Amino acid sequence: MAKAIDFSIIRKVADDQTKLSSLLFGMAGFLEFEIESEYYLNLKREFVYLKHKFKLQPKLNNSFQFFRMHPTNFPTIRIAQLAALFTQHKNLFSKIIYLDKKKDYYKLFSFSLDDFWKEHYTFETTSKKSPKKLTNSFIDLLLINTTVPLKFVYLKNRGELSEDTFLNLIQEVSSEKNGIISKFLNLGISSKNAMESQALLQLKNNYCTAKKCLNCAIGNNLLRN
Repeated sequence: MAKAIDFSIIRKVADDQTKLSSLLFGMAGFLEFEIESEYYLNLKREFVYLKHKFKLQPKLNNSFQFFRMHPTNFPTIRIAQLAALFTQHKNLFSKIIYLDKKKDYYKLFSFSLDDFWKEHYTFETTSKKSPKKLTNSFIDLLLINTTVPLKFVYLKNRGELSEDTFLNLIQEVSSEKNGIISKFLNLGISSKNAMESQALLQLKNNYCTAKKCLNCAIGNNLLRN
């Protein structure tokens, strides 16, 4: 059985991008293969040491999907990006919590990968050289689904929540794009920003899915027409 990585171990190796990469890739089961690559073998050797030192138990590599995924979303790329983010941004949690502007989050989530990943999407296959940075649209999703909820709960529990600042941030973020939002758009209901798109998703979950159309202003309007 695999064990989750104790965050204290991550902190011990976070200053070295190679060590952190070896830890994350090793625990995810990506370093269990015979691949003749200097970068890969270096990670593998480093993970053997870390696994022994911290008594780690990596998981079997059978839960990561590559099929029908865009290469920029491959698990290998996302793990490499996570290692780069942790290594290049110290006090990451504090920065995430106390930044107020979308442009500042775009800057925070702009970082450089190891040279190896600029020419690879996996450990085995080379690709055309590209920086493989997080796109603004992906950062928007991180803000909507992770950063903003975390920021809200943390600051509210500390009694430090500024509603105006918080609302200004979520209104800066572009509207989420998915099947549910598209269906609302087909009904003539658009969302200008992330706050409005999240409101529509909440509306769908609490009224449409629950079949409470008569309790919903939009549902009443549609039924009358």
